[in-house]
Amino acid sequence: MSADRTHAPGNAAAGAFPLLHHFDDPQQQTESARLGMWVFLATEVLFFGGLFGGYAVYRSLYPAAFAAASHHLNIRLGAINTLVLIGSSLTMAMAVHAAQKGRRGAIVGFLILTMLLGGVFLGIKGIEYGHKWHEHLVPGPWFDLDTPEPGHVQLFFSYYFVMTGMHALHMVIGIVMMAVLIVKTLRGRYSAAYYAPVELSGLYWHFVDIVWIFLFPLLYLFERHG
Repeated sequence: MSADRTHAPGNAAAGAFPLLHHFDDPQQQTESARLGMWVFLATEVLFFGGLFGGYAVYRSLYPAAFAAASHHLNIRLGAINTLVLIGSSLTMAMAVHAAQKGRRGAIVGFLILTMLLGGVFLGIKGIEYGHKWHEHLVPGPWFDLDTPEPGHVQLFFSYYFVMTGMHALHMVIGIVMMAVLIVKTLRGRYSAAYYAPVELSGLYWHFVDIVWIFLFPLLYLFERHG
C-alpha cells in the first residue's frame, strides 16, 4: 500500500481518518484499536483481580482486625469521591458523544471537566493519605495504633495504600491522556470521521471508575458491621 493513505497531521486532511498503511480500511483499523484496548483492560482486570483476591483471603482470615482498621477510613470522603468519579464518567461519555458528532469545542470542554473532576478525586485522596500519615497509620516502622492485632491491622492498610495508590496512578495516566487529546483536538485531529482515540480513552477512564466502585465498598463499607 502506498504511503499516501496516511493523512499527515496539520495538512488539508486534518480531521480525516488517518488510515495507517498496514490496515485495509478505516473499519479494520478502528476494530483493531478497540480489540487492543479491550485486551489491555483484560490484563488490568487480572492485575486488580489479584489484589482483590489477596485482600479477600486475608479479610476472611482476620475479620476482626480488618473491621477495626476499616473504621479508621473516612467514609464521607470516600462517598464524595465516588460521586466525583461517577460525574467524571458522565463528562467523559459526553466527550465521546461530542467527538462522534464532530463538535470539537464540546470535546475540549467535556475533557477539561473530566480532568478537573479527576483532579478533585486525587486531591481528596491526598487529604485522606495526609490524615493517615498524621495518625501513624501508614505501614512501616512508624505505624502506631493501640489495637489487639496491630500486625493484621497494618496488613489492611498495606492493601489499602497499594490498591488505592495503584488506582490513583491509573487516574494520573488517564488525566495525561486527556491532556494529549485536548491538544490534538485543538489541532483538528479529530472529527466525526475519526474519533477512535477519544472513544478508547473513554473506555480506559470508565474502567478506572469501575475499579473504584469496587474499592469503595470493599475498603470502606464491608467492614462497618464489625
